[in-house]
Amino acid sequence: MDAVDYPSKRRVNKKPVPRMGGIAMAMGIAVALVVEILGEYFLGWYGFYVHGTDHSINHGGVMVGLLVIVLVGAMDDVYSLKPGVKFLGQVLGAAIIAASGLLLSSIANPFGAGYIEFGWVSYPLTVLYLVCFMNVINLIDGLDGLAAGITAIASFFLFIIAFGRGLEETAMLSIILLGVTLAFLRYNFAPASIFMGDSGSLLLGAMIGVISLMGVMRSPTVIVMAVPIVIAAIPIADTGAAIIRRVYHHQPIQQADSKHLHHMLLRKGYGVRKSVVIVYAWTTLLGVGAWVMSSTHGITVFVVMAVMIAASFLILWKLGIFDKVLRHHYHGRHTRQEDKPKFYGKHGR
Repeated sequence: MDAVDYPSKRRVNKKPVPRMGGIAMAMGIAVALVVEILGEYFLGWYGFYVHGTDHSINHGGVMVGLLVIVLVGAMDDVYSLKPGVKFLGQVLGAAIIAASGLLLSSIANPFGAGYIEFGWVSYPLTVLYLVCFMNVINLIDGLDGLAAGITAIASFFLFIIAFGRGLEETAMLSIILLGVTLAFLRYNFAPASIFMGDSGSLLLGAMIGVISLMGVMRSPTVIVMAVPIVIAAIPIADTGAAIIRRVYHHQPIQQADSKHLHHMLLRKGYGVRKSVVIVYAWTTLLGVGAWVMSSTHGITVFVVMAVMIAASFLILWKLGIFDKVLRHHYHGRHTRQEDKPKFYGKHGR
């Protein structure tokens, strides 16, 4: 087994570092859930898994789906799976979760009464939603403590918001995820002694997706849907920029490069720790904004959301995330319009 990150041009570690931290985090989540189930069964705890009356979700199936996702990530850590195989593994895990009843099936109509029902589209929509979150966290995992810290901040605000809305199961899963990521950060913050690997980043992304879907099923409002997207705006925007960049340069979307947000911060001279702390602070501000959104109603929610997304996009723009794309675009136009050879007649100028 060679689940080790060796130093390279794209990596910041100066020595080999093991990358199976995702297994440890998965075990932490499993232990917490086992304790909850045993407490409900033997100690009479009020809970969701033994004596709960809501059977719309097969919780065992959700856990199986998460296990598949962790195993796919672990296999990639050891064997470096082909992108297509890795993607199919993510889809399989997400499909198992969707088939277990955890679905984005409806949402309250933000423009009127009643609900918007998604019908059979709920299944592919849920799979797409989960796979997107997996890859968003996977792509931002480029500096010591970055992905774990962002997930910890996101899970903290998800807990606060879920607790305030009485979404008890969502709050419990959020606090479990917070505990696991904080414990892992003890060893993952720079200089890291262990990396989470794809087994960890895919798990964290899937957990954020599962927690938010759980919240939407218990309270199908736009704000519950929007909160995790706002909190994760930084990795989402960074991922979007990467896709645009690679499409413009005619590169495979899954091809790795050194033009992500954390690479830009390093090139500006901030260093690993300071770069990570900057993103932590930025994510915390987005979390506060998401909490404000959860406490307001009507058009104010959309105004706050639009302002935060626009501000995040502007910061990414200023950091130069889109520079390569813009230079490629405008250079192409400049070449077409100004740099074409000019002919002035038979004998030239």
